[in-house]
Amino acid sequence: MAYIHAMSAYKNAGITTASGGQLTIMLYDATVRHLDNALELLLAHMNGKREPGKIEKISHSLLKAQEIIAELVTTLDMEQGGDIAKNLLALYRWFHSELLEANISQDSQRVTVVRNLMSELRDAWNDIVSRTAAVPGNNTQGISIAG
Repeated sequence: MAYIHAMSAYKNAGITTASGGQLTIMLYDATVRHLDNALELLLAHMNGKREPGKIEKISHSLLKAQEIIAELVTTLDMEQGGDIAKNLLALYRWFHSELLEANISQDSQRVTVVRNLMSELRDAWNDIVSRTAAVPGNNTQGISIAG
């Protein structure tokens, strides 16, 4: 029990001390994890391993991913982010729609497309955050496009 409490405190400290860019990466990581989980369950379900409650678990993972994507929308700074923020908003809305349709139809292909694009965006954010942190004298805590 003490181990679980210590791990929780460690995670909370990591979140509260993270920059805006690092928090965005954490959101992408969590989304990809939920989509991976949904895909694993979907593929097992489609391959004949039909277990009671599996559809509910698939739905739960997809809904969690949608919730995180909605959180990513709230991090966009539409005034300072310009075209990048507008494009991300359109992409996030499309992701949300695709996951909704995937959940209804149990379509692993739609989930895979969103998962792969989210992973590419995560890698791009990681590159941006790494390069921003490496600039000498850069004391910024975040990136203006997404907090």
